[in-house]
Amino acid sequence: MSTIEESIEVDVPVSVAYNQWTQFEDFPHFMDGVDSITQITDTKNHWVVTVGGTTREFDTEITEQHPDERIAWRTVDSEPYHAGVVTFHKLSDTSTRVMIQLEWKPQDAKEKAGAAVGADDRQVKADAKRFKEFIEKRGTATGSWRGDVD
Repeated sequence: MSTIEESIEVDVPVSVAYNQWTQFEDFPHFMDGVDSITQITDTKNHWVVTVGGTTREFDTEITEQHPDERIAWRTVDSEPYHAGVVTFHKLSDTSTRVMIQLEWKPQDAKEKAGAAVGADDRQVKADAKRFKEFIEKRGTATGSWRGDVD
């Protein structure tokens, strides 16, 4: 099992950062390796990702979501295992700390080797920086979903 933690400060209000993170279909704009995400329902998404040249598809479900606070998810099936939580922390009226925690299970030797040398950590750090650039350049979210999931 591989666990990754990353945080980044973005110069937008907490509601803007949170609202953008609810727009899963926009993740490919700032997440390298995410080919597409299709939102099936308010709480279910279908992901297509390419990691180390291997393409995988899986479905996730939102397990907890509270506007401007947190979004948590996990894969619906056991393989490939992927789960995470993103929390949003108001630093000021115009800045937010976004904290990302991911847990995933590398599937093959290439993924296991990549995780062992920290490639997954570097990927999440780079994705967080691209999220910062994406949302700060826009200044507003591409949409929002303000529903609450317990």
